[in-house]
Amino acid sequence: MLALDGQDRVLLLRHSYGSGKWMAPGGGLRRGEDPLAAGLREFAEETGLELAQARLLQFVEEDLHGACNRVNIVAGRFSGQPRADGREIVEVGVFPLDGLPEWMPQGRAGKITEWAGWFLAL
Repeated sequence: MLALDGQDRVLLLRHSYGSGKWMAPGGGLRRGEDPLAAGLREFAEETGLELAQARLLQFVEEDLHGACNRVNIVAGRFSGQPRADGREIVEVGVFPLDGLPEWMPQGRAGKITEWAGWFLAL
């Protein structure tokens, strides 16, 4: 998921599990759930905020431990102060697109910049 504020800064977070690297918000799709609705739900659960002007930008199929994983890229705008829940999310940060943190999964900063370009061009 790509969440931008009014200054076109991107919201990233760190989970209490996994690598601990900075990631975009996201989560699972419930059976029969619309991808856009799932993105809005997950964003609210992980940050305590609403995502406005949300759009489904694209979907990507990637290999995840030998299985095909479909990732729906939802993008939108947020306002307000995000919060980490202290359980699943340990830290939330807002970063300029030209100043993304180094400690991210390989190639993710480039993807975030690409998605932001698509969203901002809409």
